[in-house]
Amino acid sequence: MEKDIGKIKKNDQSDIVIRIDDFGGERGLTIREFVTSDRYTGFTKAGVRIKAEDFPAFKEMINSISEEDMKNELPPEQETLDKTELEPKEDSGEKPAEQPDSKDLPDY
Repeated sequence: MEKDIGKIKKNDQSDIVIRIDDFGGERGLTIREFVTSDRYTGFTKAGVRIKAEDFPAFKEMINSISEEDMKNELPPEQETLDKTELEPKEDSGEKPAEQPDSKDLPDY
């Protein structure tokens, strides 16, 4: 049994699809990327599956998020790291925190 719940547009070629389905004989909630392009149309590997038994905990977590939490404004202490936090302290012998290279980050 497959039941599409809805989709959210990611970009011109991709949507995020939410559906209830059976996989390996187990029911669950699947959230996956669906691509429509000249080369490929269908689901990608990108996504997540929540087993039916874990759905109540997942739903509780989602419902705990408020509209206020989703505003684009971060509290001042979380906005950005001060560059001095990335530099080693003179006396400590610490190495600076490494910044990830953007090519190593996943495409969300």
